[in-house]
Amino acid sequence: MRYLTCAFAAMTMMVNGANAQSVPCGGEFDTFVSELRAEAERQGFAPQVAADFLSGVRQDPDVLAADRRQGIFQDPFITFSRKLISQSRLDRGREMADRYDAVFDEIERRYGISRGVLLAFWAFETDFGAVQGDYNTLNALVTMAHDCRRPEIFRPQIFAALALHERGDFDPDTTTGAWAGEIGQVQMLPKDILENGQDADGDGRVTLKTSAPDALMSGAAMLSDLGWRHGEPWLQEVVLPEDFNWYDTGVHTTKTVAEWERLGVRARNGRLDDGRLEASIVIPQGRNGPAFIAYPNFKVFFEWNESFTYVLTAAYFATRLEGAPVYDAGDPAPGLSGEQMKALQSKLADRGYDVGGIDGILGAGTRNSVREVQRELGLPADAWPTPDLLNRL
Repeated sequence: MRYLTCAFAAMTMMVNGANAQSVPCGGEFDTFVSELRAEAERQGFAPQVAADFLSGVRQDPDVLAADRRQGIFQDPFITFSRKLISQSRLDRGREMADRYDAVFDEIERRYGISRGVLLAFWAFETDFGAVQGDYNTLNALVTMAHDCRRPEIFRPQIFAALALHERGDFDPDTTTGAWAGEIGQVQMLPKDILENGQDADGDGRVTLKTSAPDALMSGAAMLSDLGWRHGEPWLQEVVLPEDFNWYDTGVHTTKTVAEWERLGVRARNGRLDDGRLEASIVIPQGRNGPAFIAYPNFKVFFEWNESFTYVLTAAYFATRLEGAPVYDAGDPAPGLSGEQMKALQSKLADRGYDVGGIDGILGAGTRNSVREVQRELGLPADAWPTPDLLNRL
């Protein structure tokens, strides 16, 4: 998991290793595969095992096409969340919570991860196991490693898959999954499976495609490994005062819950959590749209996926599965189309702001740049780009 795929999410990865410049990529595909075999041998794999494992690998143009086709992430939070969160998905999630109640109880006892979190990822990644992807996983990993956009992410996954193959848990010919190489019901990459795979059903195997208990427990182990704080919350809807300092919103600013309360932040339902916790205020569509307080565990979601809109939707859906009401959508100012967003990003870049790329997507770089230019222009600095802002620039 961790790169935007399949049923919306092949997940972005945090892989230890060399940077992009130092990882070989590109060139003739056959030569690249030969280099992979040589590297496998240097890592200690038997030459014949490495050769057999890579013997049938091929470049998959459909993988590259999928990697460059992620338009759904241009949708703003309200639109995106309403597409992904349906009553049928809520009902199905609650049904699965009951069906695997004992598994979730054990996850909560062992890792302190609330069941709504795993249910949300399970729903968004594969519709509770129904849509796991049919790309050949080895082809996908080698294709993405050969492509020079992110070889440092995908190349280590090839050797993790080879290690899984050695222990009988990966067949290069028949193992399938999402376009970016994730496998199973919660979409885990080979390296994550190798490090965090759990046999939760007691059959002696880690089978993430067919065993929901294995998939859920493995996903929980990975979240814990990524830094999930045992028993703590992750997200809660809030109401903000009209005179709030909008520049202080966003994950770049943290204060204690008690400090936010002194600034007038209130829970829309119930009470805010422990006043000593560090938290951020998140307003995905500006000061007139929904508002949330994001606790430390919210940041762990970004280790699963880098898209702010996806992460916020998954985190919010997790709260809905545990009884939170539908958020107050408010009346946010109209946003920008993809082409308008590109025009805005170009104008911001011309003014010296680092938007992170002219791609039409409201990512972290663009949000930060919008916030700064709003303050420069004397506008409410809520990081929400509007047609009015584009016209002013």
